Amino acid sequence: MKDNIEEIDKLIKETLTQEETKFYNDLDEQNVFQMVFGLFKGKNKWIMILMNVMTVVFFGLFIYCIVQFFNTDETKELIKWATGTIVFLIGVSMLKIFAWMQMDKNALLREMKRLELLISSTSSK
Repeated sequence: MKDNIEEIDKLIKETLTQEETKFYNDLDEQNVFQMVFGLFKGKNKWIMILMNVMTVVFFGLFIYCIVQFFNTDETKELIKWATGTIVFLIGVSMLKIFAWMQMDKNALLREMKRLELLISSTSSK
């Protein structure tokens, strides 16, 4: 399978201009760190910064609720702090899921661009 992908890449690069080849090389697969830092590029970087700030705040509140949960003896207080713990943990989880979905979206867009280049290079051949 890997040889097949390399052959397709070679075919694409042969039919592209120098500028298009540079653009195609930028579409290579990324590792996890490149994907994470890729979230902070483009139009929506402000929302990703906001989401990460909120994740840190929710995580801090989660830790605070856990500490308070273990420092109380009353049942009513235990329920209150346990509820806070669960709510903030769910909040952190949902924000992380949002970030992973954005990374997946970026990967899909990159693959769609590669397919567009493949189609345009084979149609011009």
